[in-house]
Amino acid sequence: MSQRSTRRRVPAAAAGPAARPAPPAKPPRGGEGRGGEGRRAGRAWIQAPERLRAFVRRSEAGLVLLAAATGCLSGLVVSAMNIATQSLRELLYGLPAGARLSASAGIDPLTLLLAPCLGGAVLGLLILAVGRFRAMRRAAIDPIEANALHGGRMSLRDSLWVSLQNVVSNGSGASVGLEAGYTQICAGISSRLGISFEMRRADLRTLVGCGAAAAIAAAFGAPLTGAFYAFELIIGTYAIATLTPVVVAALCGSLVAQAIVQTEPLVAFENMQAVVTSQVTSAEILPSLALGLLCAGLGILIMRGVTLVERLVQASRIPRAAAPALGGLCVGALALAVSPQVLSGGHGALHQHFAATAQGYDVLALGLLFAAKATASAISIGSGFRGGLFFASLFLGALAGKLFAILAPMAVPALAGFGLTPLAYAVIGMSALAVAVIGGPLTMTFLALEVTGSLPITGLVLAAVIASSLTVRKTFGYSFATWRFHLRGESIRSAHDIGWIRTLTVGRLMRRDVRPVSLDTPLASFLRAHPIGSPSRVIVVDAAERYAGIVLVPEAHAALRDAGGAGGTLKDVLRHPQDFLTPEMNAKEASAAFDRCESEALAVLDGPEQRRVIGMLTESHTLKRYSDELERQRRTIAGEPG
Repeated sequence: MSQRSTRRRVPAAAAGPAARPAPPAKPPRGGEGRGGEGRRAGRAWIQAPERLRAFVRRSEAGLVLLAAATGCLSGLVVSAMNIATQSLRELLYGLPAGARLSASAGIDPLTLLLAPCLGGAVLGLLILAVGRFRAMRRAAIDPIEANALHGGRMSLRDSLWVSLQNVVSNGSGASVGLEAGYTQICAGISSRLGISFEMRRADLRTLVGCGAAAAIAAAFGAPLTGAFYAFELIIGTYAIATLTPVVVAALCGSLVAQAIVQTEPLVAFENMQAVVTSQVTSAEILPSLALGLLCAGLGILIMRGVTLVERLVQASRIPRAAAPALGGLCVGALALAVSPQVLSGGHGALHQHFAATAQGYDVLALGLLFAAKATASAISIGSGFRGGLFFASLFLGALAGKLFAILAPMAVPALAGFGLTPLAYAVIGMSALAVAVIGGPLTMTFLALEVTGSLPITGLVLAAVIASSLTVRKTFGYSFATWRFHLRGESIRSAHDIGWIRTLTVGRLMRRDVRPVSLDTPLASFLRAHPIGSPSRVIVVDAAERYAGIVLVPEAHAALRDAGGAGGTLKDVLRHPQDFLTPEMNAKEASAAFDRCESEALAVLDGPEQRRVIGMLTESHTLKRYSDELERQRRTIAGEPG
């Protein structure tokens, strides 16, 4: 028996003879591309046949099969993007077939300087051309935001546009990775498939996670890494109900991509002597923790650096379409001055630094390369190139690990007695810095396991990533993605589904059958009309029918008794004249308002200017509905029947 619910739609006729046809639903604010592509928008595309829709909605096996299809499609898309960017790099830089840009030597200096600038110019022209279409001017919804706020709904058109920008950026040599484009387009395809099958909110969020899992698994040839990337970063939680579809999608994506484009392993050690000089013990956890703390600080600096560059570009008033070309020129100058290793994602450079021939780098060379790569990444993203910091953070972490291996024993001679080589510290630093920037401690731990095959080293990586993740969370509070949301004004800290909170608004919860009384009503008349036992709260309005406050009926009766039956006015017993709710506030904001005002009920007004009363909301009803929704979310996460 499937654990997923089998609710059916109630036919319109069952609503009773007085039921009216529902008016056409208005599209969510922001239109189709705002992740709020509703059912009407989905019907503009091919819709799955009814029997298939019913099979997927009612059967867990149907969801797993759809996840497998998503994984296969994602593997194809990742391979196509990989081939497209490699072809573009070979064309621009004159590289031999299959050669990695960041590992290539002997590139013409003028080409090295101008190719990223040319890519930036092309990207700027694309931005100008596409910017003429109003629907393409908005910011695209990424998978984390889609799952957190929009129930997994994404725009496939916007995802294609983001991926095209990512291909141009990475293919021209900008210091950004392709992983952001991979996950965007694969999650977008998954979302579109889910919408065509009219999947429920929880299942659609899972399918978006399947697309992202398959994308990362295909990119690295690492299914476990892809699966836990989805659990930690895209879905926001691990649950038994989501395990099978996510893992199946990751396996399918990895297998399909490996069949088309063979992925080189990030780390290829001939023997463990390249990693350790003695048996790994629990004592090696100490330097691993220290490296994790160092990587946490470096990750925060990198994220702050990207923001700094963006603000400098905005302050300079450089046209948006011209900024990528200028940024590309700066990146090209860094590549010319320091090394081509700062270009593109850095796959070839990372392979070089894990090779046995890469042990000749001294502190100055490693430090200079780290600074140049971090600067190139900040300039690339800050100037408008499209991409992420996933692979750049892996490369920078490996450099940081090597620097730690050289400098730490100088500062603390006792560290020289541990059996870890610079390559081991590079693996640990690679994961620790990636966690600081991207998040996902288990994701990076499994990445280390899948690329090294060493359980002892993986244990040290786990210690380092925990230290790094905890430090960043407590001192900075964001990953790179959630930091970008914060700068945009979105209160998203993870992919946990909080969109339902925004839809649980005061306008939906309030009572509309309120009958305000006039402020001019004599107190005695008011009390005759509202004896003890009648509704205990009455809203009062002034002569212009603007909100004046709330009168508590028992308190008004007590006030009249205290006055010895003498006349009085409602103004004498008014409460909360400046405290009210508005219909767009959500349940969480309303609960905070109740606490702040120390009131059990508040009036709902159309706004602070007009102050027209449109309803009333009590704290008890708000908390009950909020608790019901929380319980429903808990059941969804646990895979319990609804």
